[in-house]
Amino acid sequence: MTDRIAPATLAHFDQIADHMARWKKTKGYPPNTWYTMARKPAVFRAYRDLHGAVMMAGGEVPQGLKFMLAAVTSMAAGDDYCAAHNAENAHHIAGVALEKIRALVNFRVDAQFTPAERAALELGAGAGAHPPCVTDAHFETLKQHFSDDAMVELVAVISLLGWLNRWAQTVEPELEPAARAFAQANLLPAKQP
Repeated sequence: MTDRIAPATLAHFDQIADHMARWKKTKGYPPNTWYTMARKPAVFRAYRDLHGAVMMAGGEVPQGLKFMLAAVTSMAAGDDYCAAHNAENAHHIAGVALEKIRALVNFRVDAQFTPAERAALELGAGAGAHPPCVTDAHFETLKQHFSDDAMVELVAVISLLGWLNRWAQTVEPELEPAARAFAQANLLPAKQP
């Protein structure tokens, strides 16, 4: 999983068993990032609550766009681990077609993406870059397609991923076989995890 920090103990996992069981049912396996994060159950629960509010709860922004935004933000940040997971989630959880996942690296020109999706993904690419390169022009374009509430949802996705990108890039968990296979098959020609 990772050599940098030892995984949580069984006593830690007892405190978050409900989250582990729910995600195993949703996705089939818990991400390796959880094995270190679980050492601090309160941090883990806070992250999962925020993830639920940002990514899983309803809102104006479709869930598929949220996961694609998370993937693009992660790719821009250089975080292959989170990019792979969010691309996989876009398909498996939100039902985004594989052809569209494969086209994420070309969202600016690919006809599968609407102008609204392009505006959101462009914001994610700018926000995920080091240093971030978000401008007022991003928001002028977003305002053509999204309400203020929807823009808050988009920024919440980017902000959640900012935390997760730093976690994954610092701890460097091994990408799980299923997520790796999905990324290798569907995020080309993106940088491979």
